[in-house]
Amino acid sequence: MKVLFSAITAAVLLTAGQAQAADAAAAKALAQKSGCLACHSVDAKVLGPAYKDVAAKYKGDKSAEGKLIDKVKKGGSGVWGNIPMPANSPQVKDEDIKTIVEWILAL
Repeated sequence: MKVLFSAITAAVLLTAGQAQAADAAAAKALAQKSGCLACHSVDAKVLGPAYKDVAAKYKGDKSAEGKLIDKVKKGGSGVWGNIPMPANSPQVKDEDIKTIVEWILAL
């Protein structure tokens, strides 16, 4: 019985990991399609900060998702340097912005 439970648990964890990887790949593709990766990358600063740096800066901040969604929609400057980020609304749908921000914060 313990062996069966262990096998089921392993299968569930493997499936969950694969689903997260697929979701991350889809979110990255969405960021590419939306033009985000023209100025950002996951690991290195381009014009804007690396997404891993953004995730680290906002780790543990319960209000981060809302702040970042607003920043992506409206644009802004001053947080990561002098180069302003342009507004991305209305050309990027709100639900796409939310998906991209969730992905960034999960890095």
